[in-house]
Amino acid sequence: MSETPYLVKPSVERKQEYLAFYEEWKQSGEPFVPWVIGHDPHDFETYLAFMEREGKEENLQAGWVPHSTYWLVDGKEQIVGAVNIRHRLNERLLNVGGHIGYGIRPSERRKGYATAILAQALDKTRELGLERVLVVCDSHNIGSEKTILGNGGVFESEVIEEDGNVVRRFWIRL
Repeated sequence: MSETPYLVKPSVERKQEYLAFYEEWKQSGEPFVPWVIGHDPHDFETYLAFMEREGKEENLQAGWVPHSTYWLVDGKEQIVGAVNIRHRLNERLLNVGGHIGYGIRPSERRKGYATAILAQALDKTRELGLERVLVVCDSHNIGSEKTILGNGGVFESEVIEEDGNVVRRFWIRL
């Protein structure tokens, strides 16, 4: 990581870079993390409208919570990660989703970007007025667990999902 990466709101100006980010992730065959980057962005204006709409309580489907998405941009203006911040928790998010979900582009991992994206996402949650946030990771994701602990995470518990996946839950005081 040569220059300090920073968060930006999704915008039409970054369309080509975001499409490259999306295609790399898709070709990796890995699940999209955070979930929101799995939405097909090829109709980019519709994609951006979806992102904007989801941040407002009055636009949500039943059972959903308002959320904001940001992209992490490096010194070369390349999108290297994405973070989805839930403004509050519902029962499912309290168990296995948390307030913050983030992912780093496959080719840009192990460069410190996860630590940067989580630290900056915590700043965004402070702006929302939250006093503590829940961040989770799968039990086998040692890198993510180290990132959470490095940002002040305190382990609380594990939850076993229906498919047998074990989710580790951490709280971070802001």
